[in-house]
Amino acid sequence: MVDRMPWDITAAGADGEKAAPAARPRPGRHLIAVMLLTAAVLDLTRCGLVLAAARHAAPTAGLAAAGLAAAILSARTARGCHAGRRWAGLAALLIGVASAPQAAMSGFHGSYAIPDTATAVVGVLLAVVVLATAGADGQSAQYTETPCTVGARPEPAGKQEPQ
Repeated sequence: MVDRMPWDITAAGADGEKAAPAARPRPGRHLIAVMLLTAAVLDLTRCGLVLAAARHAAPTAGLAAAGLAAAILSARTARGCHAGRRWAGLAALLIGVASAPQAAMSGFHGSYAIPDTATAVVGVLLAVVVLATAGADGQSAQYTETPCTVGARPEPAGKQEPQ
């Protein structure tokens, strides 16, 4: 039986000592993935509403295709974000920034009011979360000492070490 937890991925070497632990995941990564999946569900909801209220075939097909593509892009970005891909943060930011204007295009009226409002709110919150966690890698700073000697006091001339 293995004597370590499933998330403890530090490996023991031949001498029995543990290696350095793997890099900690970026804070907020799971929250961003959940918000992206929420955006995908809202896109599918709006797509379903378009199909339910279809009057003309061509615009309905275009809106349904756009909603389906947005949902696929959001789900794919959520998967990339959950896996720790570097491109996923920028893609999540772009999705969040584009969600509010995209939801506002229908005018927040009729049967689209609730999903449009929810899409706009999720988009703004997604952009805020991505920006709030940008640059935070979950590790403490490597270099805590400053190499600058501008503020350092020089040794007095009489207290030099003998050579």
